[in-house]
Amino acid sequence: MRYMGNLLWRDIRASLGRFIAIALIIFLGVVIFVGVKATGPGLIDSATTMLNQHQLSDVSLLSDKGITSDDVKAAEKVNGAKAQSVKFKYVLGGQNKDAVALYGYTNNRGLNQLEVTSGHLPRKNNEIILDQRAQQQNHYKLGDTYTFKNQAHLKRQTYKIVGFANSPLYIDNTTRGSTNIGTGQVAYFAYIRSSQMNLPTATLLNVRFDSLATKDPFSKAHRHAVNQKVNQLKPIFKERKQQRQAEILAEGNRKLSPATKRLTAAQAKITQAKQQLNKQSNGRLKTTAKLTAAQSKINQQRAKLTAAKTQLAKSATPTYTWSTREDLAGFSAYGDSADRIAAIANVFPVFFFLLAALITFTTVTRMVEEARMQIGTFKALGFSNLAIAKNYVSYAFLAGILGIALGSFVGNQYLPRFVISLYKGYIFTVPIIYYQWAQILIAAILSLIATVGAALYVILRQVKEVPSSLMRPKTPKSAKKIWLEHFTWLWSKLHFYQKVSYRNLFRFKSRAFMTILGIAGGTALILTGFGISDSIGASGHRQFSQVINYQAVVQANDPHHLNTVEKTVSQSPQYKSSTPVGTDVVKVKSHGDQLNDVTLYVAKNPHQFTNYVHLRSVQTNTKVTLPKSGIVISEKIANTLGLKTGSDLHVTTANGHEAIIPVAKVVKNYIGHFMYLSPTAYERAFKRSIPIETLMVQLKKMTGKSQTNLSQKWLTDNSHVLGVSFTNDQRKTVNNMSNQMTPVVLIFILLSGVLSFVVLYNLTNINISERIRELSTIKVLGFFDREVTMYIARENIVLAIVGIIVGFGFGNLLTLYVLHQAETATVVFPLTIHFQWYIVATLLMILFNVIVILVAHRHLKRVDMIEALKSNE
Repeated sequence: MRYMGNLLWRDIRASLGRFIAIALIIFLGVVIFVGVKATGPGLIDSATTMLNQHQLSDVSLLSDKGITSDDVKAAEKVNGAKAQSVKFKYVLGGQNKDAVALYGYTNNRGLNQLEVTSGHLPRKNNEIILDQRAQQQNHYKLGDTYTFKNQAHLKRQTYKIVGFANSPLYIDNTTRGSTNIGTGQVAYFAYIRSSQMNLPTATLLNVRFDSLATKDPFSKAHRHAVNQKVNQLKPIFKERKQQRQAEILAEGNRKLSPATKRLTAAQAKITQAKQQLNKQSNGRLKTTAKLTAAQSKINQQRAKLTAAKTQLAKSATPTYTWSTREDLAGFSAYGDSADRIAAIANVFPVFFFLLAALITFTTVTRMVEEARMQIGTFKALGFSNLAIAKNYVSYAFLAGILGIALGSFVGNQYLPRFVISLYKGYIFTVPIIYYQWAQILIAAILSLIATVGAALYVILRQVKEVPSSLMRPKTPKSAKKIWLEHFTWLWSKLHFYQKVSYRNLFRFKSRAFMTILGIAGGTALILTGFGISDSIGASGHRQFSQVINYQAVVQANDPHHLNTVEKTVSQSPQYKSSTPVGTDVVKVKSHGDQLNDVTLYVAKNPHQFTNYVHLRSVQTNTKVTLPKSGIVISEKIANTLGLKTGSDLHVTTANGHEAIIPVAKVVKNYIGHFMYLSPTAYERAFKRSIPIETLMVQLKKMTGKSQTNLSQKWLTDNSHVLGVSFTNDQRKTVNNMSNQMTPVVLIFILLSGVLSFVVLYNLTNINISERIRELSTIKVLGFFDREVTMYIARENIVLAIVGIIVGFGFGNLLTLYVLHQAETATVVFPLTIHFQWYIVATLLMILFNVIVILVAHRHLKRVDMIEALKSNE
């Protein structure tokens, strides 16, 4: 047995290139399989750890009438709830009069704790800490003076910048959400001492449930659990709404009480004066005039007081706005990105790994078959079948386990860290990576099947033969006519070398098949990597070039003021045209499934509307106009709810109005859920008209700065402009989503290229080692080194051409399947692979072939012909 052990190490040293090739193929397969599988969970775990450390709230409640200590106590009645009230409002401030999300700072021990990146938290009334985004983009520095506009209504206008920070409320550095002041987009957040906010009460209530901390914050389970908690909170705050209304009325009446008492006292004096006047005769006329004037003044004051009480009664009812983590800027996008990687990991790495395992299986099989003479010798010397098998199984096991160990470690620990380090748009800087033992175990089992399994499969067949049979080489395949020879007009035109190459190709069909499969698989993987990137980017490009044809949306605060808003907008030099629409955010339901937050558009001028939103049928790609009955829905709604033309759709508006509307058409759309109705169809369905208070505006091409200036001008010039948003901002968000996938895609392409090269190199080496006698024979016959190399190279070239063509087809199919798995609830990824990537994939495979041929040429120049041709007997 000691001899067999020594033989094992000698075999490894003698065939070190093949040993490394087997280990490297397994390594690459395990790296991409385990690494990509670990990347999605790594992104989630890194975010979860940070969000839990900083106590991100699960639910927020914004009230226009303030949050009191009673509201905090009411929220904490829900089991496991931890509540905290905060002073908060949107204000304008800074050098560019930016829209700022301003919070009152008390301490950093409760919910939504700040992470200070430089400086310190506010300690004095004149200190402020800014979002680190303000430091990066607006170039503020520690010690600078920060000024708010008078409209902010703070205790003071200027503050000293003492720090910069991150907040778990704003995990995406590319966006801070929207507002109805300034440009409509929040530039950054800021914190000052709570006493400086100049608010009588808090305005925001944050609630966190510790029982949910163990759940994936981006999962459906977490969303469902949060919604259940919100459903428990809403009845409590429905009761609190009435109590708060009574508190506000009582407080308001208390403030009005002195005025009421003064009026009552004044009225009593006038009444007494009138009574005394009736008893007097002198100066009666003059006194009566004075009393009449005083009574008129009191009546006016009483009317004002009555109006104040009426206004108090109308405005005393609080308005509550509920929001969850899903409403935080960039939160859902991060979860979707992690889910997309996890979905891709279920397809791409599996295909990658299976290809690596298949090539490994072939390599190990051929290795054992080459050693048949050695196996026969061992049997003749009396070694047991187990001892013989152990030698080759150990060889395969060592190569396999080396690849598994290194691949698991590098894949699980370094690939996710590398991807997370490239997620610069998010505030998670510390990667939290756990070993994915289940994925490592699957990879190990498949790898050992490909190595040890292959060795066992062949060796068990070999040891059944008698030694004399094993010690003789296999009988070569008899020559047969290939199908090309039947086309004599073509065969006769081929020269000798071409005929030999084609004969060999058809003679060794299994070898040709494996080479084609290896090249096709490598080409497909490279093409899929590029295709994933192109297709994800194509969603945004098609949405904003083929579907949406407007550049801004302007919201009026009242339908009656839309004409004045349109007049203000049309006076801008960048203005081209606009169309009025009614908008609503609705819920839709069909076949027991429901979609929330679906945007509904009702076009005032249906024929004009199609110039702003291009509606094209999914089935026929023809233009669609809004019908007088029925609803037009986007493709993703139809796919999610299983709808088609003629299906009934249950629609519930934000105000609770419900209708069942038949689907008239399904149109192309790539991002979001949209539905479209004509005014007639809306009135037929809901028995009412929708308020038209929104303008879709087409503008000339603008820069980001001119866009900001235009938004500020509209908001300043017309007080009826409630908000402005630009499609460029949405496009940036979508592009950011696409860019997030770039690191992962580049890794796919890089590793696919490496695998393709190793596979091609390995298969060529197998080809040469199996045909070494044949190659030595033609060298003895006088073939030059270059001609011997081309003897092999011609076959490689033909197989490469076939493999590349087959790989194009595989690549498209694999990309389509990966995209189907990676689609989110709101995004459609159209299959898009740009032509240049076909050229790149082809050039890469050609380059790999050239390198392999050059390496093979050097090897064939050093072939020992005497050793290769000597008789086996």
